[in-house]
Amino acid sequence: MASASEFIKSKGPMGNLIKAAKENWLLTRFLLVGFLGYLAWHLTYTFYLRDHSLLHEYVIQSLIWMSENTMAALGWEVLELFEPGSFRNRLGLAGGAGLVVGTSCDGVALFALFAIFVMAYPGPSRHKLRFVPLGIGVVHLANYLRILGLMWIQRYFPEHLDFNHHYTFTVLVYAVIFWLWYLWAMKISAKSV
Repeated sequence: MASASEFIKSKGPMGNLIKAAKENWLLTRFLLVGFLGYLAWHLTYTFYLRDHSLLHEYVIQSLIWMSENTMAALGWEVLELFEPGSFRNRLGLAGGAGLVVGTSCDGVALFALFAIFVMAYPGPSRHKLRFVPLGIGVVHLANYLRILGLMWIQRYFPEHLDFNHHYTFTVLVYAVIFWLWYLWAMKISAKSV
């Protein structure tokens, strides 16, 4: 009977893949944990969170509340789009048509991707348990600033809203996420390992 190493060697490309995975254990672990984390998130979201929780509604309400209060504090008149007893997804400045904050724009998927990356990357769990909520807060703050900018553009330069919504602010929010990943991978995690 052949030993396990002889079996792996006899398998050609598969044996090479297993050998490479063993030699690059940190990369293999990152990819495996990242894949399993994403799979867990996707299944949880698809079969529970999307239809059986108010996660999106509360995140959207938070963004709308922060944005409207900021604009009002700065002296801008906000649209009165309040419907008692329901969650709101519209906001805007008086004189404009307003914006709709949809579930694809609330940042929930970005929170998950950020958290999965940090959890999959090497580093002490105690640092991850602090960095993940802090990072999610920073991503939420970036999205809030994005909505403030879009409110202003929609009111004064509506012809530029579509481009800025799909490109400018998307790039800026992703840049914040990549910056947080960089901080984790190169600064925080590297000091801890």
